[in-house]
Amino acid sequence: MARPPESDGTCGNACPVSLEEVIPFIDWTPFFHTWELRGVYPKILQHEKHGEEATKLFADAQKLLNEIVSQKLLKLRAVYGLFPANAIGEDVELYTDETRTQPLTRLHFLRQQIEKGDSTPNWCLADFIAPKHSTSNLQPPTSNDHIGAFAVTAGIGLDELVKKYKAAHDDYNAIMAEALADRLAEAFAEFLHKRIREEWGYGRAENLSTEDLIHEKYRGIRPAAGYPACPDHTEKAILWELLDAEKHTGIRLTESFAMWPGSSVSGLYFAHPDSKYFAVGKLDRDQVQDLAERKGKTLTEMERWLGPWLNYNP
Repeated sequence: MARPPESDGTCGNACPVSLEEVIPFIDWTPFFHTWELRGVYPKILQHEKHGEEATKLFADAQKLLNEIVSQKLLKLRAVYGLFPANAIGEDVELYTDETRTQPLTRLHFLRQQIEKGDSTPNWCLADFIAPKHSTSNLQPPTSNDHIGAFAVTAGIGLDELVKKYKAAHDDYNAIMAEALADRLAEAFAEFLHKRIREEWGYGRAENLSTEDLIHEKYRGIRPAAGYPACPDHTEKAILWELLDAEKHTGIRLTESFAMWPGSSVSGLYFAHPDSKYFAVGKLDRDQVQDLAERKGKTLTEMERWLGPWLNYNP
């Protein structure tokens, strides 16, 4: 079930998580992209054209990161849960306990519709959870499967820090602080995913390096609402209610389902060994209508949220 933090900097099972523990999980490559420096870390530091600028930028980042850690300028907060679950068509039903007699909530997904021209299936995230009734090529219908959910942030304290730098007309460090908070949030998500795989059981023998983790060479995925495999942003509302995420982390959803503080990450955990990331692709009206009916929404409402993904003019 959902496991909230008991104090700042904790995650499930009241396990303290420090900034120092999370820092090794930082993927620095996107940090340089923030500053419009294209290249892969650490090779970018020796780049013929950008190496000198990248090296100075990285040194400044380390200096500010050390200040953030030593002065505890940012705080980590997280909540996660592992729930009994089974697929019902393109939905996943979650249950209150292992008896699976009392539904807790339901997640709604979309299936790829493109003609691939090969033997690979048209994927839906529900394919990676054992079905409740029907047969599946991936898992038998009798499997007692589970799904995970999480929300993490490294943005507690960021607003005050940015305001302090801007008040001092130090836009450089204001941007730097935001960029570092974003990297810390992603690193925290990676750190927590590793811990969850170990708690779930299948990740205890991974023996992966930090670089392997950054390159996602582990079993399982953690897709997020609003991204290609699950383009429906409104699924975040279900996640927030499931985890009571705002209460436990301070992360709130805006009217457009964006997370605030922005340096936050949320999503789902799938453990199936064949689970993979994919893009649902463009959506036709019948598919959006089906999703609307499953969610108890109007077609117009779902078209509004899925606008960029529509393959037709509503």
